[in-house]
Amino acid sequence: MTGYSALDRFLDTDPLDDGCGTAMELLHVYAELALTDPDAARRRHPEVAAHLRACGPCAEDLEGLLAAVQADITKF
Repeated sequence: MTGYSALDRFLDTDPLDDGCGTAMELLHVYAELALTDPDAARRRHPEVAAHLRACGPCAEDLEGLLAAVQADITKF
């Protein structure tokens, strides 16, 4: 690392990472699959998985979505 950690992280971005836009478009699909089979979600949507590893805000959105879906499941 050169001391510019944000720049180093940016330059070290996984080439599969399609960015926040793609992640947000697919997040609900990814979350539903991740609830039953997290490995399948990562295999089916590697671009989303790569992005979630790199983007804290999007990973937090996934956690919130998972919590909301799990809360709905427990209501029934």
